[in-house]
Amino acid sequence: MLVDSFGRVATDLRVSLTDKCNLRCTYCMPPEGLDWLPKPDLLTADEICRVVTIGVERLGITEVRYTGGEPLLRRELVEIVTRTTALRPRPQVSITSNGIGLARLAAPLAAAGLDRVNISLDTLDRDAFIRLSHRDRLADVLAGLAAADAAGLRPVKVNTVLMRDINQHEAVPLLRFCLEQGYELRFIEQMPLDAQHGWRRENMVTADEILDMLAPEFTLTPDDPGERGSAPAEIFLVDGGPARVGVIGSVTRPFCGACDRVRLTADGQIRNCLFATEESDLRRSLRAGASDDELAAQWVAAVRGKRAGHGIDDPSFLQPARPMSAIGG
Repeated sequence: MLVDSFGRVATDLRVSLTDKCNLRCTYCMPPEGLDWLPKPDLLTADEICRVVTIGVERLGITEVRYTGGEPLLRRELVEIVTRTTALRPRPQVSITSNGIGLARLAAPLAAAGLDRVNISLDTLDRDAFIRLSHRDRLADVLAGLAAADAAGLRPVKVNTVLMRDINQHEAVPLLRFCLEQGYELRFIEQMPLDAQHGWRRENMVTADEILDMLAPEFTLTPDDPGERGSAPAEIFLVDGGPARVGVIGSVTRPFCGACDRVRLTADGQIRNCLFATEESDLRRSLRAGASDDELAAQWVAAVRGKRAGHGIDDPSFLQPARPMSAIGG
């Protein structure tokens, strides 16, 4: 089992398939993009599936989420999902995506066994979308959401980052849209993971502020507050339910004490926290001929050193050198 020194057990594996993305969201990367990882540095589909298999069959991983960058840009995505859902015991398999291209891939991914999707949507306004992402692709994202729902990839979850003086006024319209479409909305506090290192706490819209914006329009009731477990989102019933909305207060309401996540970057590094400053190089071991037992032991050792929390409130906190696009969500 992947157990750290505080007794937390990692069962949720986030796997980045690429650091590339077809959007340039301001809270992630600059308009001109980044220097992408060279292709030889990326794990191959076989290498990814080998590591995931070790995690599921030997180390107790029960949930695998493929991320990026943008995972839909990975040519072998459907193959990777097919191979992952064939594992026994079968893990739950999902993706986090910006939705561009999902209109074409939702049905093949559902046929491959994908369980559900999380799609980023920060605004319903085309001009604001262009301003935020530097791309005119809102229609493609909305089409991707509809295709995922039609393919049965439910619940379709929507991830929204609100930013002060940019899109915070859309909290209510976004929730109304998701309620009408049958999607589950998750508001996420903006985290210090941008490539520009421009994050400032005073610019972040907090979980408390989000709830205050929703309160005049909706009655929000905590949904089983004692049953949250390791889930990052605090879930609220909307107007008595069954519709729900989540708020992920990664910064102001950290859930590190129950964290069950571990990450594999696109270039084969194990990270035991989004904000880790150290990594364990599985790619080198893979390509040096390490056995499955040796890879599992390296992975166990990497997780054992996980810190108690991300430490954003600590004066000594340092933002990771890698941005979110290079880590995987």
